[in-house]
Amino acid sequence: MTETHVSTPTRFIQAADGVKYAYRRWGKSGQAPVLLIQHYRAGMDHWDPLITDALAEEREVILFNGRGIASSDGDPRDTIEQMADDIATFLDAIDVPQVDAVGFSIGGMQVQELTIRHPEKVRKLVLLGTGPRGLILGSDPRVKEVASHPELVLEDFLFLFFGRSEEAVKAGQAFWERRHQRTEDVDPPTSFEVAIKQWPAVEAYRDSADPDRPFDYLHALDHPTLILNGIDDIMIDTISSLDMAKNIRDSQLILYPDSGHGAHFQYPERFVKHLKQFLSE
Repeated sequence: MTETHVSTPTRFIQAADGVKYAYRRWGKSGQAPVLLIQHYRAGMDHWDPLITDALAEEREVILFNGRGIASSDGDPRDTIEQMADDIATFLDAIDVPQVDAVGFSIGGMQVQELTIRHPEKVRKLVLLGTGPRGLILGSDPRVKEVASHPELVLEDFLFLFFGRSEEAVKAGQAFWERRHQRTEDVDPPTSFEVAIKQWPAVEAYRDSADPDRPFDYLHALDHPTLILNGIDDIMIDTISSLDMAKNIRDSQLILYPDSGHGAHFQYPERFVKHLKQFLSE
């Protein structure tokens, strides 16, 4: 029986750092796997099965929880750079020399640093709804209030991740249903307590930029890079996607209309086409 997002088992690996990491792995082997690193407060089941299973038709897919995240052991890391090093340690533990790295939101920060600190481990880079050092957080005061709810419900996700039109809301509701298709061996979301511990790492990453030349560090990224966001990201301002595109040499930027932080979840079929084209070209 062919494994899918819903059926593939959660696996665990004890890495060299002593942490037992949770991950899932399925799909067609033969090329560099596609590694997906999720958003803040998420677990592996926060990815969209429509996207992951479409990728798995042609590539092996790996979902991963960093230390302290969802079902992985350990205490959460204090910095984005440490989180990136943990990804490298995990890849060594499962004997995967190179991946196409896809990161969403805080995951996008991690895969940027993975590519800079361990360039040999990344073939291509995909940055979704994220930003560089010096990133600009959204200015809507309701974001902090909603994002700090102990448990995020559908209405919270619609506000934080999707556009405002009737079509966008319907797309968000459809995503929510797909995201909950898995009913056994479900990965829990990152606990609220862990999220509180992890947020200072995002703020420190934002504040770590050189005040005079904040994006010069991105010049070290010479990997082919796809940057994708919604036209109105209220979590990490869309302008941060433009900042990355201007400073990563071999990059391209796509902005989806009437959408925000989770644009790839709002337009999953379109995103799969764009992602597959980018990875194969």
